[in-house]
Amino acid sequence: MAMAAPLRLRREQRLRQNRDFQRAKTRGQRLAVGCLALNWMEISGTIPRVGVITSRKIGPASVRTRVRRLLREAFRLHQHEIARAADLVLVARLSIAGKSFADVERDYLTALRRAKLLKEL
Repeated sequence: MAMAAPLRLRREQRLRQNRDFQRAKTRGQRLAVGCLALNWMEISGTIPRVGVITSRKIGPASVRTRVRRLLREAFRLHQHEIARAADLVLVARLSIAGKSFADVERDYLTALRRAKLLKEL
């Protein structure tokens, strides 16, 4: 029986530098679905990377932190379903405040499907 790949979100899988965010937003493509906007740019690496942006307009710090956790968790659970290496920047929209994880996950997967970033099953 084959072992499943671990579902961790390692440091090298996260966008941390401002230039990486800016590169994905300016040179990449953009798609808005439901409660999030997805900016992505294909890269030459082997693994996809993710970065999350939450505006102060969404709400207080506790709400923004929860939103970041929800978006990172959606990426973490579906990271092995992404077809090719890309830098993903997930931008939370105002409608995300108060949404359940299932709603956020559905919008995330819809965005990846429309961007043709999911593996074909």
